Amino acid sequence: MRAGTLRQKVLIQQNTPSRDSYGAEVEAWTDYAEVWASIEPARGREFWESQQVNAEVTGKIRIRYLEEVTPKMRVKHGSRIFEIIAVINPEERNRELQLMVKERIDG
Repeated sequence: MRAGTLRQKVLIQQNTPSRDSYGAEVEAWTDYAEVWASIEPARGREFWESQQVNAEVTGKIRIRYLEEVTPKMRVKHGSRIFEIIAVINPEERNRELQLMVKERIDG
């Protein structure tokens, strides 16, 4: 992986639920790691193929290998939030991760 392609700084966050004063579980996201990334929207054939597997995939975020990243986490880039659909370790070489993501649109 060439370092020059990693141009965006992103936050990988994990859900650490807490309880409110009534005892109900409240979603709370905490920062897991801040890393350099390449954010690539799904396009052409890649978009079509991703729809065959999961219609939710809207792009791919590439980062250097980071242990313990799971689909239960999310990626934050500025005000944008991406849900992680799948984590791919190409050729199982532990050099990079490809995060297949869906951008969350609220409101």
